[in-house]
Amino acid sequence: MKLDKDLVREILLALEADDGDPREFKDIEPPGWTPEQVAYTVCILAEGGLIEATDSGGMDWRAQRLTYAGHEYVDTIRDGEVWRKTKEIASKAGVFSLQVLIETGKTVVKQELAKYGVHLP
Repeated sequence: MKLDKDLVREILLALEADDGDPREFKDIEPPGWTPEQVAYTVCILAEGGLIEATDSGGMDWRAQRLTYAGHEYVDTIRDGEVWRKTKEIASKAGVFSLQVLIETGKTVVKQELAKYGVHLP
C-alpha cells in the first residue's frame, strides 16, 4: 500500500485537534479514505515516531496522541501553502517517504522565514 501524504496530514491534524483524554484511542475516519488506508498510515506514523498508536489486532492500528516530534511536524505543515510546497517538492523529487516529507516541510518553513529576515540553521 502506498503512503498517502494528504492522509498523513489529515491524521496528524485530527489528533492535534482532539481535546479528549490523550490516553484514549481515537476513531479517525477522514472522508475519502478506507479504514485500511487509515490503519496503514497510523501504523507508519507510529513507526516514524510522530504518534502513539497500537495495533489492536489484524492490522487495526488505532491512534492515541501526537508525540513531541508529531507536534513539531504539525506546526511545520499546518499552513496550507507550506503543505502545498512540501508536496510539490517531494513530488518533483519522486520521493514520498515520511522522513523526506518531514525534512522537506522543515526546509520550506526555513525558506518562508528567510523572506522575513529569519535564518535558522
